[in-house]
Amino acid sequence: MEDEEAEAVLRAVGRQIKAWRESARMTQPELGAAIGYSGDMVASVERGRRIPKPDFMDKSDEVLGAGGKLSAMKEDLERAQYPKKVRDLAKLESEAIELGAYAALHMHGLLQTPEYARALYAMRRPSYTEEEVDRLVSARMARKSVFDLVPRAQITFVQEEATLRRPIGGKAVLREQLEHLLEVGGLRHVTIQVVPTDCDDHAAMMGSFRVLKLRDGKTLGHTEGQLYSRVIGDPREAQILEMRYGMIRSQALRPRESLAFIKEVLKCVT
Repeated sequence: MEDEEAEAVLRAVGRQIKAWRESARMTQPELGAAIGYSGDMVASVERGRRIPKPDFMDKSDEVLGAGGKLSAMKEDLERAQYPKKVRDLAKLESEAIELGAYAALHMHGLLQTPEYARALYAMRRPSYTEEEVDRLVSARMARKSVFDLVPRAQITFVQEEATLRRPIGGKAVLREQLEHLLEVGGLRHVTIQVVPTDCDDHAAMMGSFRVLKLRDGKTLGHTEGQLYSRVIGDPREAQILEMRYGMIRSQALRPRESLAFIKEVLKCVT
């Protein structure tokens, strides 16, 4: 694990499983056999080295007679499996009443399909393991719950035309991604705009960023580069990003024109 908070959760879960197992007078191999896992897996979970799947927790709860106490820890484990920066960003997104994002190189994370996200993570270098890719894709998909929060936040995206045409994952993945884009763009509280490549005036040439307005009145920015992800809390810097986002929205196609543009691009993906 990559942060102390997640490690603490895993250690606490491991101690609970060990306590219930010992109370039931079962060895690690015996518990593993009873729930369909190896004894080594049980040992790794108890030491806080592996993240147990929901099925592991439910079966352990039943076999050890924990009365739902182990199953109840699944929610904590779900949060712990995601990287800290993802958890922190998801928390900010859940507190936003307005969220605006400009994406220059690929589809914004909140707009990605699982297949598109998987293709992105698979091409990263140094390479991720399959387990790491699975975890990162799950984390990205979990953040999309922001679309369903009540009261609804106003969510806007500005995408470069190039992101609509770059066949990340292949044409079939891109086609599904564009269809998803049209579906999300049809939501009442979501607006998607496109900046055509031939646009000769551009306020966001420094790269992708986002602006979040929180319920407490604060405005935050967020930028992500090759090796870093940074939340911008300085009011002056956040104000600059907010200004740039307003300008790039005014330079982009209007929402209806953008959806029509996406449909035209989709026709060309065969």
